[in-house]
Parts: sequence; structure tokens; C-alpha cells
Amino acid sequence: MKVGPIVAAVLLAAFLVVRRRKLEPTLKIAGVIAVLALLVYGSGVVELPDFKKIVEDAGDKLGNWTYLVVGVMAFFETGAFVGLIAPGETFLIFGGVVAGQGTISLVTLIAITWTCAVLGDLASFYAGRRLGRAFLLKHGPKVQITEERIRTVEAFFERHGGKAIFLGRFVGLVRAVNPFLAGSSGMALRRFLPYDIVGAGTWATMLLVLGYLFWQSFDRVLHYAEQGTLALGTTIVVIAGLVWLYRHFREEERRREASAWIDRQLERPALRPVAVVVRPIGRWARGPLRFFWNRITPGQLGLELTTLLAIAAVGSFAYAANAITLRDKALVTGDETAFDWAEKLRGDMLDSVAKAITELGSFAVVAGATAVTIVVLLTRHRRRVNESVTLAAGLLITWVLVHVFKDAVDRPRPTGALVETAGASYPSGHAAYAMTWIAIALLLTRTLPGLAKTTAATVVAVVLAAAIGLTRVYLRAHYLSDVVGGAGLAAAVFAAVGMTGLVVAFLRHNGDRT
Repeated sequence: MKVGPIVAAVLLAAFLVVRRRKLEPTLKIAGVIAVLALLVYGSGVVELPDFKKIVEDAGDKLGNWTYLVVGVMAFFETGAFVGLIAPGETFLIFGGVVAGQGTISLVTLIAITWTCAVLGDLASFYAGRRLGRAFLLKHGPKVQITEERIRTVEAFFERHGGKAIFLGRFVGLVRAVNPFLAGSSGMALRRFLPYDIVGAGTWATMLLVLGYLFWQSFDRVLHYAEQGTLALGTTIVVIAGLVWLYRHFREEERRREASAWIDRQLERPALRPVAVVVRPIGRWARGPLRFFWNRITPGQLGLELTTLLAIAAVGSFAYAANAITLRDKALVTGDETAFDWAEKLRGDMLDSVAKAITELGSFAVVAGATAVTIVVLLTRHRRRVNESVTLAAGLLITWVLVHVFKDAVDRPRPTGALVETAGASYPSGHAAYAMTWIAIALLLTRTLPGLAKTTAATVVAVVLAAAIGLTRVYLRAHYLSDVVGGAGLAAAVFAAVGMTGLVVAFLRHNGDRT
């Protein structure tokens, strides 16, 4: 007799009894089946199959097709409400397990899954915008989207606001219909997309890495599973406690009562020395915490911080993914293909144009443009000191990190360069510095009244940065992965510096008012 499975069956049965009124019939049936299976297995009547062998065989047969399977499921989970029938977590964890076997690349799988998840959410978002809630009410029951489920998700939206886009990514029922309802409710895309990018990236990375680590330590996991009955019980108790605390303090009145109780405790003579330290810190932190909360939730101060966080996440991944791949391989997927395309396009006139454009990404030119922008910002009626410092710091930190990482990765340059090159290849300095043009355009359109409603400057800057990066490949000065890594690094740096600038601006403004 095996004690672990029997204890697990008892705990699961207790959960089903406690939650019987709130669980759907299908979940109750599945729970009862699981309890019976655990009891049968724990009694020793049957033995489990060799799961490790089964997973190994599945991974060997799928191979590179795993990219397609996981990506398609990540897309259709929200794009076609498949997540209501087959939760995407299953496929993502399986994909991570296959990557753990060494059959496919974990980094590539994360990139594909992240992209497909966002694209699926966008498809559902625009479907909701076009078809509306009435369509979901009429046709939803065909794919198990009942009116009750819709009301549950809408209540989730009402409680959490815009951050429900991020939080809903981790709740199966909400995730499947979240983007559709966001679109049908009229939520602006600029508000939806930052939350979605951060949520999809976090969700995909977490589950794929979980599957990867699971396979890397499969035997150890099985040992802990056999010996971990106490840990399982402890985990259930902790999770239940956290859920109770969240629900209890969700009401503002209870939070006020808890705060008043803490104040009364701090008034005791024995705790007065602690109060002398804690209260000033609490008063000081209240403003920044409120600022941060407002920035990551819709309302008073907008979504700048969330947008920058999304940019930082994507940029960091773009750099780190290529850097990790280069530890084991000389070339990243797409490097050779990009050179082949460049050779097909090559011509004397295009060579001359590419050489002219690529100079716009040199540090000297970008630094000069940054200096001019700073002068313009500082000579306006309202001096933009914070924006000027942010721009200068972003470029300086990017320059430092480019040289540090070039030395760290030490990737040789491509052969046959058509322009003079120096130093290691990864990441591309020109591609990194070119991102400064986008930062300049965003600052000018944000701070100068004449450009406040114009997007042309930003579009031109994005096209210019992309063109500079492509010329580095065309001229064989860099591999495509160098360009992607450099652009990602700079995007992450400027986003991080921008978030710091927002916090500093808030603190200064808050200090002026007090």
C-alpha cells in the first residue's frame, strides 16, 4: 500500500466536498475519477506505466513539429476559444519537456509561443470589436461559453479593471474569452496591448521553463512526488490561506480595520522604537507605491509604465535569446537566409545607399542628434530636464553595455564586409544606437505642443532604425541576430531608463506639492 496517493485522494475528496456547490458538473466528475484512480493506485492493485518512456517517445516522434503544435495551440486558445476545451498549459508544459530532452530549442520555443499567444489575443480582440457581446451570447454555448461564464469574466473585469488582461492570462476560464470581451467592451488597443504582451510573455516563459526544468530533473521530481505528501498538504494549506487573506482584505473597510489595529499595536511602549522607524518609511513609501499601482492599472496617470515594461520585456528577451543560442551555435536561425537575400538584392546603387544609411547609426551621428534634442528640450518655455537626462542616460548606458557584451560574447564578424568594422560582432552597436532615433521622436512628440498629435515623426524614426539595422546585414558588417540583439538591448535600456524617469518625475512633482 502506498500512503502518498491515498492521502492525496483524501485531500482531493475533501476539496470536492467543500467546493461542491461552486464546481461545474464536469469538474466534479473529473475530480471523482481522480480520487478513485488515486485510491486504486495507492492500494497497489495496479502499477503506473513508465511515464518517462512515454514522454521520450512522444518527443522523438514530434521533433521540430513541437514548435508548430505548441504555437498553434497558444494562438487558438484565445483566437478560437479552444482553451475552454483543452487548456493551453498542458501543451506548453509538454513543449518545455520536449525542449528539456534536447530535441528542440527552449529559447526558440518561448519566442514562437509568446508571439502566437499575442497574435491569438489580437485576433480575438478584433473579433470582439467587430462582433460584440451579443455574438458570444448567441453562439458561445456551442463551445461551452455560457452566459454564466461570460458574467464571471465580466465580474473579473469589473473588479480588476485593465490589469485583468494581465491577471486573466493565468486563469483558464478568463484567458479564453478575455480578449474578446475586451474588444467588445470598447477597450482601446493601446491599453490592451501592453498588458497582453507582458502577460503572454510571463505565462509562456513560466510554463515552458517549468516543463523544461521538470524534464531536467525528472527522476528527482518522481522521488519528491513519492515522498512529498507532507509538502503537498502544506502547499494546499498555504494556498488556501493566501486565498482567504486576499478575499478577506479585498474590502476597503477591512483593510482600514487592519491598519488601525497595527497602529494600536505600535502605540504600545515595547513597540514604540519600531514605530519610530516604520511610520516614516510607510509615509514615504505610500506615494511611490500609489504611483506605481496607478501606472500599472488604468485610470489617473495612464499606462506609460506598463507600456515601457512590455518594451523592456520584449527587448530583454530579444537580446538574451540570441546570446544564449550563441553559446552553443555559431549561427542563429535566419542568419544565413538573411545573407542569401542580401546577395540577391546586391547592386552598386543599393550599396551606396546602404553605406549612407548605415552611417546614421554610428555613435557619433546619434550622439550629435541627441545633443541637439537636449538643447531643444532645455530651451523650451518649460525646461524638460528630466526628459533630457533620460535621453542622455539611455544612450550612455546603451554604449557601455554594447561594449561590455561584445567583449563577453566575443562573436567573430562575418567575412566579406563591405564597410570597415572593428571589435566583436554581437550585439550590433549601430542597431542599438539607432533605437535612439525612436526615443528622440517619442520625446519630441510628447513634449513639444506642435507635435503632440502627430505620429509621422515616430513612424519615420521606426523605419529609419529598421533600415539602419538591415543595412548592417546587407553590408555584411553583422549577422541578423547581431542586429536583433542590439535593437533588443537598446529597447530594454531605454525602457528601463524611461521607467526610472517616470518615477523621478512623480517624486519631484509630489515633493513640490508638499
